[in-house]
Amino acid sequence: AASVIRAVKRSLVVVDLPFGSYQGDSMGALKSAVRIMKEAEAHAVKLEGGSEVLDSVERILTAGIPVMGHLGLTPQSIYKFGTYSVRAKEESEAKRLLEDAILLDKLGCFGIVLEKIPAKVSKKVTNSVTAPIIGIGAGSEVDGQVLVTHDLVGLNSEFNPRFLRRYVNLDEIMSNAIKAYIKDVKSLDFPNKDEQY
Repeated sequence: AASVIRAVKRSLVVVDLPFGSYQGDSMGALKSAVRIMKEAEAHAVKLEGGSEVLDSVERILTAGIPVMGHLGLTPQSIYKFGTYSVRAKEESEAKRLLEDAILLDKLGCFGIVLEKIPAKVSKKVTNSVTAPIIGIGAGSEVDGQVLVTHDLVGLNSEFNPRFLRRYVNLDEIMSNAIKAYIKDVKSLDFPNKDEQY
């Protein structure tokens, strides 16, 4: 986080609170958030979950630290779900997600990430809260989009969720370049006479 802060000129830097630093311990959550804000000079923190992390969100917000929520597929809780499949497909889970989004909005979260949920659920959430909704695999009816840079540039050809659009295939480009380098080293073509001092 600190290295990102040193590199940015005008971007908002939101840092994920690490797994285990905010679940079930609101004082621990506050200490983690304060540490991230002080040591990394981050601008805000992000927590995954809704009502189950209510105490942590409230305590951090009360301390004056901006909080972004994260609902839907929550990677830190993947073992709870056991899969990376789409969340909130069933009516009961969609209803709870909407309730959690409204709760986070009322608490004062400045934004909420919705990950890998049906577009119709995202639209309903977006229309029900005042906080900006940022989608990742959550359809087009949200306030903003996020796509992980490594995915956008195709660094991993084995990760293929429906929402991923690759704008270049760096996996192939880099693999071909590395293979050519290895071939040139083994054939003693690299370095050649012009590439030496």
